[in-house]
Amino acid sequence: MRVARVTVAFLLIGWVVSGCGTGPTLQAASTELQKDLQRLQTDSLLKKPYSKLRIVERPDRDLPCDKGKFQRVLRVTADYEREDSDVDSHLDQAERVMENTLSSFLQYKMTYDLSQLDWRDARLIEGRKDVPGITVKVIVVPESPTWRLVAKTDCLPKS
Repeated sequence: MRVARVTVAFLLIGWVVSGCGTGPTLQAASTELQKDLQRLQTDSLLKKPYSKLRIVERPDRDLPCDKGKFQRVLRVTADYEREDSDVDSHLDQAERVMENTLSSFLQYKMTYDLSQLDWRDARLIEGRKDVPGITVKVIVVPESPTWRLVAKTDCLPKS
């Protein structure tokens, strides 16, 4: 009976230690990044021809970033049709639309920089998925393409 308890205790300790260990992997993060790309391609606004969604770099290559670690990068551009001549209003609207897409549709947690409210020529949007470790940054500009998105995984081990 005592041997059984000791065996169970060692199994439980081993299970807990193995579950706490390594954290996110490049495989998990790149799979999520691929899903995000597919979601962007099916987004009701971005799939319309006038948005001119263009995939500049697909997240299909391992890019070395540290000893034994890699990351994946997704680069996308898209246009947001300008409805009025006011640049500030256009940038504000384009920023809100992209923030909505990232937070509601793609489940990124947005960070806000209130200092950019005075910027007349651009907006910067940043979001994060802590699990599996992806950061997205979007530059919103008045000229075409309006949105310039870069999403990167953290520098992660392959497995």
